[in-house]
Amino acid sequence: MTTNQQHEAYAAVQAARSTAKIQIQTLIDDLIADFFPLHGDRAGGDDPAVIGGIGQLADLPITVVGIQKGRTTQENIERHFGSALPEGYRKSLRLMKEAAKFHRPVLALINTPGAFPDKHSEDFGQGEAIARCLLEGMQLPTPILSVIVGEAGSGGALALACGDDIWMFEHSTYSILSPEGYASIMWKVATRAPEAAVKLGLTPKELLAEHIVDRVITEVTNAAQAKDLATALHARFTALMALPTAELLARRQARYRKF
Repeated sequence: MTTNQQHEAYAAVQAARSTAKIQIQTLIDDLIADFFPLHGDRAGGDDPAVIGGIGQLADLPITVVGIQKGRTTQENIERHFGSALPEGYRKSLRLMKEAAKFHRPVLALINTPGAFPDKHSEDFGQGEAIARCLLEGMQLPTPILSVIVGEAGSGGALALACGDDIWMFEHSTYSILSPEGYASIMWKVATRAPEAAVKLGLTPKELLAEHIVDRVITEVTNAAQAKDLATALHARFTALMALPTAELLARRQARYRKF
């Protein structure tokens, strides 16, 4: 492992975390017409870190769920720095199941370092909420397409990355945990994060080569670039919706069995 490899891998991490990244809400506004936000998990709570709702992707009715980081320190505190609570995952699953009921595809937009690790989350079943998203997401009889916009860390990202396709922005990462977390666990020294980033194999290029993700897309920073992404999403959703439900689910489940 060379110093240059460590520098490149950790530079990818820093790019994925950049505050210049397009906000999930902005991306939704640029991609989706007539977006109508929906709130609550119908079990007693809501989560401001998770945006969910319905709208139109060109002529296609669609459900969108996404994890949003804050723009300011105060917003980050309110949104748990883009780390979802159990209520957020339950809200996401509620909307995904509603989408299946009305034959709408699901677009999941991901930018999270991981699920929020506090006492409240443990008390209210963080692990169960994530597991339920995975279990039911694998059986959801409607197309799911997940796009990793920035960070995609641990089960907090995987809960919304159980789609038929996983796409990544060119400056994004996807890993089992953060490089700092890996270094702290393996070597008890968080400063070895650049070395951990190499071992995690978290860059889009590496993940595409391993068939963990299906497409690496150009970074979206404005409405014009979002229009190109919307066109690509519409084409892929159209193809997925043309599949018989049994084939759609068989392909989705086979995709994850390969891992």
